[in-house]
Amino acid sequence: MTKPDAQYQPAKAWGIAFLLFLFMAVNFVDKTVVGLLAVPMMEDLKLTPQEFGLVGSSFFWLFSIAGVIGGFVSNRVATTGMLLVMAVAWSVFQLPMALSSSLAVLIISRVLLGIAEGPSFPVAVHACYKWFPSERRNVPVTVFSQGAGVGLLLAGIGIPLITEHWGWRANFYLLAVVGIVWAVLWLVFGGEGKIGAENTTTASGTPQPRLPYRRLLLDRTVLGCFLLHFVAFLCLALTLTWLPAYLQRGLGFTNIQSGRIYAIIVAVGVPAAILVSWVSQRMLSRGASSRVARGVFSAVLLVVSGLAFMSLMSDLLPTAWRIVAIALAVSLSPVIYSLGPAMLAEVTPGAQRGAVLAIDNSIASFAGVGAPILMGYYVQHLGGATGYHMGFAVCGVMMVVGGLISAWMIDPERSMRAIGQMKDFAQVRPA
Repeated sequence: MTKPDAQYQPAKAWGIAFLLFLFMAVNFVDKTVVGLLAVPMMEDLKLTPQEFGLVGSSFFWLFSIAGVIGGFVSNRVATTGMLLVMAVAWSVFQLPMALSSSLAVLIISRVLLGIAEGPSFPVAVHACYKWFPSERRNVPVTVFSQGAGVGLLLAGIGIPLITEHWGWRANFYLLAVVGIVWAVLWLVFGGEGKIGAENTTTASGTPQPRLPYRRLLLDRTVLGCFLLHFVAFLCLALTLTWLPAYLQRGLGFTNIQSGRIYAIIVAVGVPAAILVSWVSQRMLSRGASSRVARGVFSAVLLVVSGLAFMSLMSDLLPTAWRIVAIALAVSLSPVIYSLGPAMLAEVTPGAQRGAVLAIDNSIASFAGVGAPILMGYYVQHLGGATGYHMGFAVCGVMMVVGGLISAWMIDPERSMRAIGQMKDFAQVRPA
């Protein structure tokens, strides 16, 4: 049986990580474009805050279902082809957004885009893991995940400028082209890694027994990771859909100013996410348990993020400090996007990893269904900045509670012992 390190090709592996970095950048520009166009779209199309919240929410309606299906498919189908198909679909589904003024068409387009993007992150992680051995996975996944931050940074700067010169619809045409360009790059330079194949067979070469998904999904570490990802996704959903509108209508900045502030907030988050992932990996290398270095560490940062959101309810907080609080929450909460998959990969058999990662991402995406609508309700009924502050504060409370519960639940070492015993039982029991 070939050892994982023997199959590790650093140059090729990091080349794949870079392409996945670009993949995530395109992915998150696609996600955030509607949020950055909130004000011009609402004004041009005469949408109420609740109607716009519906448009933002619709992206996530079938996102989770598509993610789960894509995860199970990725257990059996090469991730190279899956990523290519997704990127082409993203481009196609941008065009109705540019061509139509119908609320129904906008919603249908975002639903279809959500279906196409549902499996994107777990499949990308699964693809990356095929190029890196377990002890080397924290940093590459964190690095390519920062493509999301760079995408948001470029969107915050570029989308308001494009809108200013060519109108809001031009952004969707440009995104359609960008998606096709990435697909061509992936077609030429992408590839399927081999690391992890050794986890799907026994020493004799026979297929490794699969564990019951019911048992895997009820494991305390898996459930804790699911919960952390869910509450972190609340922050992401509100940031993508409502943060630009809050900066304009809540804090009084212009379209261009809000785009630049949005970009600064995201820019702060990119090195912060890499730093906290490096700290976690450093803790592991110095002998800390995965429970502490990944689980408790992630939970503490989620609690801090939640408290930052809750502070927005204070009437004494000046505008500058409100921006700092949001930047803190947006910078620290994504830690679970890299450390969560690493913990799930620890306790999940390689042959079932893609499905578990997809289920994790899909459960988290349910936060994206409710959060934008809830914020739209508060904005429409409370008015002014108060509605935005209430929406962020409610999100913050859930992040604090979820972080505390998850810190208690997550224990990868204990889960590995329990699941390892099940694998031994599955190996010897009669067919």
